[in-house]
Parts: sequence; C-alpha cells; structure tokens
Amino acid sequence: MGTVSKALSLLGLFTQLKPVIGLSELTRMSGLNKATTYRLLSELQEQGFVEQVGTERAYRLGPEVLRLAALREATVPILSVSRGILDRLADATGETAHMSLVRGDNLNALSHTYSPRHATRVMMEDAEVLSFHATGSGLAILAFSDDAFVDRILSQPLRRFTPETEIDPDEIRAALPAIREIGWAESVGGFEADVHSHAAPVFGPEGLPIGALAVAAPVARVTEEQKQVIRTELAACARAMTEAIGGLLPPTFPAACAA
Repeated sequence: MGTVSKALSLLGLFTQLKPVIGLSELTRMSGLNKATTYRLLSELQEQGFVEQVGTERAYRLGPEVLRLAALREATVPILSVSRGILDRLADATGETAHMSLVRGDNLNALSHTYSPRHATRVMMEDAEVLSFHATGSGLAILAFSDDAFVDRILSQPLRRFTPETEIDPDEIRAALPAIREIGWAESVGGFEADVHSHAAPVFGPEGLPIGALAVAAPVARVTEEQKQVIRTELAACARAMTEAIGGLLPPTFPAACAA
C-alpha cells in the first residue's frame, strides 16, 4: 500500500459513530505503526483534511473534506437527490427506505428515511457499513458488477451475521443470475434477524452499479401484497435515482424494470 493509500485509509476510519478518534486508536484501527500514523496525520492536517480538537488533541475530519464533499455534491447531487427519492419510497411503502454507496470494497449507508406509518420500524442509525453478501443491497450490486469485483468481494472472509446468512461463495454466485433477470434482490434475515429487505441497483455513467436503494421491513409485515408494492415502487425509484445522477442502465437490465 502506497503513502497516499495509507493516508486515505486513515480518513476512511472516521464515521458517524466515531467522528473523533485519538492517535492510539487510529494506530490500532489502521494496523500501521504509531510513527507512520502520526506522520500521515500530520501531513493530512497540514492540507486541511483532519484537525485536532479537545484537550487530548484527538483528530476529526477537517474543512478540506467538507469543501470536496460540497464540490462533489454540486457536480453529482447524490445525497440531495436521494433524500427526495427516499421520502417518496418510504411514503409509498410505509417502511424504512435507505440508500447505500459502493466505496472501494465496502458498502456504506448514505442516507435513510423512516415512514411514520408504524411505531415499529427497521432502524438504520448504527448500520454505517453494510455487507455485500448478506444484504439485499449488496446482492443487487454484485449481480450487476463485473466479474473481477464479484471475485474480489467473495474471496474475502464472509461474516455470518445471523443463522440465515449465506456465506458459501458458490451459493451466492448461483443466486446472481436470477437477480439480474428480475432487476432486484431480497434478503430475509441475512444481515439482521427478522428483517426482510428488497433492493435495486443504482447505476453510474458507465452502466455499473454505484450503490443501491432498499426498503427494509419487519418480516411479519411483508405480505404478498406488500411485496408487490415494494418491488414496484423500488424499481421506479431506483430508475429515477439513476436518471437524476446521469447514470445509464446497462443493456442487460430487465426491460420491465427499465420501463
């Protein structure tokens, strides 16, 4: 791993749950030695990518990250567009709607909307990092990704989140053609017990998935009628999201979902 990659990997350790991290913890989390971690942080701080706060001089993301994020959003308004589409999806289905983005070999939650229709709902606050193999979102992305990406993801150790999690790479590969044929994926209890999720890919300008839209609901509420509502609304919203960010549906995408 080169110097730039190491520095960027440090930035990737900051999350909503860990917005401020001390040097020792960053060293432990990164797997780098303390001297290297400190040197990289000093260089990042000099360029405005991190800053130190508090009496313990812990680190948080700096103003340069905000500038680049604002520039990216102005050019490709994924976050602002997703909020309106997620509101529409949650309102139509009465369930939690969320969007995730591919970040390297990780799948990160971007934004979510809760429906006020039910007091019991699937919560997303702690789900910052999702799984490719155990979630509807991840499976929808894998189904339309290139072979090299799928091979790389499925060659990694696959965590069993619940007794229902499928961790056999061959079984996961075998499920992907059916997802490509219908245009959406689902997972029942694979990532979180008693949660039924449906997801559809969102495509970028090159026709490859950059993320996914999903609807997550308690298993007991997902009737056959509700499944149809979710699948119809999800297909429409995922298509709208792709179009809004200038993405292109791949030629292999099902015509029924592209209509």
